[in-house]
Amino acid sequence: MSGYILEISNRSARFLPACIVFFFIATLTLSLIFTPLSLANDSSQAVVLEIQGAISPAVSDYIREGMEEAVAGNADLVILQMDTPGGLDSSMRDIIQMILASPVPVVTYVAPEGARAASAGTYILYASHVAAMSPATNLGAATPISIGGLPGSRKPAEEEGKKENDELATDDASTLKRKVINDASAYIKALAERHGRNPDWAVRAVREAVSLSAEEALELKVINFLATDMPDLLQQLDGQQILLDSKTHTISSRNMTITRIEPTWRYRLLSVISDPNVAYFLLLFGFYGLIYELANPGVFLPGVAGGISLLLALYAFQILPINYSGLALIILGITFLISEAFIPSFGSLGIGGIVAFAVGSLILIDDESLRISIPLIISTTAVSAALILLLVARILTIRNTKIRTGQEALIGMTGEAAEDFDGEGRIWILGESWLAKSSDIIRKGEKVRITSQNGLELTVESLRKER
Repeated sequence: MSGYILEISNRSARFLPACIVFFFIATLTLSLIFTPLSLANDSSQAVVLEIQGAISPAVSDYIREGMEEAVAGNADLVILQMDTPGGLDSSMRDIIQMILASPVPVVTYVAPEGARAASAGTYILYASHVAAMSPATNLGAATPISIGGLPGSRKPAEEEGKKENDELATDDASTLKRKVINDASAYIKALAERHGRNPDWAVRAVREAVSLSAEEALELKVINFLATDMPDLLQQLDGQQILLDSKTHTISSRNMTITRIEPTWRYRLLSVISDPNVAYFLLLFGFYGLIYELANPGVFLPGVAGGISLLLALYAFQILPINYSGLALIILGITFLISEAFIPSFGSLGIGGIVAFAVGSLILIDDESLRISIPLIISTTAVSAALILLLVARILTIRNTKIRTGQEALIGMTGEAAEDFDGEGRIWILGESWLAKSSDIIRKGEKVRITSQNGLELTVESLRKER
């Protein structure tokens, strides 16, 4: 026995170093795969970071990591290629603080053609050392929007500017709105003055939600120049003087190498989740998954998938301008639709649930540029209503179906007398011998019908009465 234990110990001693070597090799391989490569220390290079979609914490993290990598790699220029409808104010301010504190010149380039720098994108454009746009692009509509406001609680910014001071003093909601707009106006004006761009239009973009095309932006000195593509951008940047670290800095972009830092899988995942349509679908999938799990305990998969989907949806709603009245209406609509399957309301709950679900979906997102797709709302509402109708039909079918198992199933069945009896005797039914009693005289082989059951005794009646 001791020799056997010694042999195992020797084998373990030989196997342990191999495990350690394999562990370090695997760790090194994975680190090389998932760690982004550092930038080559070239004499002149530009790092390009792409911003596509809503400005969110995921975008902020991506920009932070990209700019840190650019500084560590001694890059000479950072280019933010942007196409955004806007986004979260806190994430926007984080990006602007990075730009203002950057030791490397930052250029914001609205591209490709058809792109936009709306809302939060306009602030980032104004904060950059150089602002450029492709033809057929636009910017503006920078009025801040409160997250979680009630439907119809917002008023146009131009109307807000016409209110009297005494009226604002008596309206807390309007006062808060005015404070937010004044703060945003002062913020974007300071950014415009820092880089010598048009401050008047910047304030109008906040107060009146106006927008400009790329050509109009160049004419009003909102941007520095138009560029058709990246080489054209670098050519026009060469020799551009900017204010960097309180000193005048001249950009030298001739023969500059372009290095793109692609978004990581984490950023891509969070960006997909932050899409309003995806977040909306995750919300519904989460609700229905949990409901199915509660109705069928022990299945696990719908509950697990539903719980994960619901948490991902809540993350997305944290960074989207959600109207919580809309969210409440969606939850109320789902509750009404489910209640219709169990409470006889003659369609009142079902119709009310469909209306609440549809209206809640329409007003769920406060920002016009981030609205949920109308076809998606129509399809999900129709599918939800169809599922509830199928469930109601299924329940009604089950209620009307004749019972085929258990004690109740014997009532009404036909058996055969196993012997002659008057009062009590035995009958055959479903291949089994049962004790039966009857007020009639029963002959052997006679057909009888079961009228009731008391434990293991059946009450029967002769079928001669029906002939």
